[in-house]
Amino acid sequence: MDSWILQILILAAGVLALGFVGYLISTILRESEGTEKMKEIATAIRQGAMAFLRREFTTLGIFTVVIFIVLAIFIEPRPLVAIAYVLGTLTSALAGFLGMSIGTRANARTANAAISSWARGLRIAFSAGAVMGFCVVGLGLLGLAIISFIWQDPHVWLGFAFGASSVALFLRVGGGIFTKSADVGADLVGKVEKGIPEDDPRNPAVIADNVGDNVGDIAGMGSDLYESYVSAIAASMVLGVIALGTVKGMFLPLLLGALGILVSIIGALFVRPKEVEANFERQVAKAHATMNTGVYISNILMIIASFFIIRSYVGELGLFWALISGLIAGFFIGQATEYFTSAERGPAQKIARAAETGPAVTIIEGLGTGMISTAIPVILVAIATVLAYLFGGLLGIAIASMGMLINLGMLLSMDCYGPIADNSAGIAQMAGLGKEVRERCEALDAVGNTTAALGKGFAIASAALASLAWLATYFGVANVDIASLTNVGVIAGVLIGGMLTFVFSALAMRGVSDGAFAIVNEVRRQFRVIKGLMEGEAKPDYVRCVDIATKRALKSMLLPGILVLLVPLILGFTLGPEAVAGLLVGALVTGFLMAVMMANSGGAWDNAKKYIEAGNLGGKGSDAHKAAVIGDTVGDPFKDTAGPSLNILIKLVGKVAVIFGPIFITLIAL
Repeated sequence: MDSWILQILILAAGVLALGFVGYLISTILRESEGTEKMKEIATAIRQGAMAFLRREFTTLGIFTVVIFIVLAIFIEPRPLVAIAYVLGTLTSALAGFLGMSIGTRANARTANAAISSWARGLRIAFSAGAVMGFCVVGLGLLGLAIISFIWQDPHVWLGFAFGASSVALFLRVGGGIFTKSADVGADLVGKVEKGIPEDDPRNPAVIADNVGDNVGDIAGMGSDLYESYVSAIAASMVLGVIALGTVKGMFLPLLLGALGILVSIIGALFVRPKEVEANFERQVAKAHATMNTGVYISNILMIIASFFIIRSYVGELGLFWALISGLIAGFFIGQATEYFTSAERGPAQKIARAAETGPAVTIIEGLGTGMISTAIPVILVAIATVLAYLFGGLLGIAIASMGMLINLGMLLSMDCYGPIADNSAGIAQMAGLGKEVRERCEALDAVGNTTAALGKGFAIASAALASLAWLATYFGVANVDIASLTNVGVIAGVLIGGMLTFVFSALAMRGVSDGAFAIVNEVRRQFRVIKGLMEGEAKPDYVRCVDIATKRALKSMLLPGILVLLVPLILGFTLGPEAVAGLLVGALVTGFLMAVMMANSGGAWDNAKKYIEAGNLGGKGSDAHKAAVIGDTVGDPFKDTAGPSLNILIKLVGKVAVIFGPIFITLIAL
């Protein structure tokens, strides 16, 4: 098939994704936001989220200019890599902006729809999540395709991927610190000290908490997976050029990405829930079954279609099996995550029973659950890596990472559904919509808790495979044949890479601690000085808490971001390319394990609390519930800040190494 026909097909798939986004937006905005009170709450959440984004993007703009200048001066071909970097930054930022903008417009509409129909509420929330999902794959594929069609130079493609990483660094790390500062601060004063419900409008931090759901779990998660998606395709293209030649190596990953968009749209169209009786358990089960139908259909279609594309275009079925190994590994990692975090499963229920003995045992049991949960994902990624290498060499590993991300449009739609459903439950509570409506929204939220946990497990696993792809790319770009453990530089690199994970995590956790401390003091101050606030006769200052969380998040994310960028450069300029290879290995091993442990511990603590709140072991207000709330509070920065932020660490160090690898070689030669 002629190259121009392939180009048209690939570009058409990206345009189709954005066309689908336009259709979804039009259907969502036709829905009513409900009462004036609901509109007021939704507007406050939207304004807070956009205020955070404005400050993030302002700081990101300064950062982008600095990196642009560095790349334009030092990285060949000048200034094309720098231009591609800016385009990668802009497309990722645009995806985050559009996804969060619609998410903050869909929350009240979801709650309002739930007044008359649970199924209608689910459709709106899922459609809004799909806006983020298909913005990511549509803009990611279009941007990378246009760059590669204009400049058939692998270094330029890597520049685009590096731009995506910069946005992920700001939105994932900064957003994670924001959301958990607000959440922990709101819970400690509201639920623990004052004994008021989670989304009580009297709590001054309640709007900041709902804003955090959007900036952390929509914009943050979207930018994280945008980076993984673009990284996997770009790494496959670079290694594909080496293994298959320029034309086929460049087009095959883009064709697979285009196919993934098509099957994801088909899968999303099958998420059409039908109304069920007013029963919490049945509604939750029906929602899970409906979304899983979309996932199964898209996966089956992808397997069938990718077989014919790879066989007809490349004639090498080993790459098909490499793709399938990544896809299957991703599916079973999701199942393992669900087992270790779901309130209906043994691990979370065991933590809940441990809560009857107090907070200390709750913390111990949760940590143990997270640690043991690392076994299955690591084994699955190891098996997928070995099989992919046997089937397709280093290119096979990159294709396997694509296999895990190939249906990202559908999978990210499910994940971003969660914070929208969470916001709708909060709005139902704050707007006083009545018990029946709140229960419907809580059923939607319960589904969102599971999809969010699955999304985090999927994001971590895909980050591990993507970082492996970057490691393979680095070996090719830096002309490193082997990184021997008899080389002291390699040993030093492994140790420093392992250390970087813990320092990065500590800084992220401390960012949450500092932010939560400031929020707690502000909430206490408002309860103390605003007369009639506790009685519901006065209105709190929500804007103040949003402002505090935003400033703290931006301040706290700077040092972790600087470390990720500077450490590989310092190591490469002092100890050479082999030491950087050791750094990538050390960061990958410790970062992957820590990310899984933190995400699953946090998810299990959260659902142990929800298991008790469902009426088990004494229910709300019991001693077990109080202990579980403390466990959940510890788990919040685990699962929503430090754990997910490690995805950025293990991928970004690889990109910095690949882009600056040729310079390391030049300096060593001198």
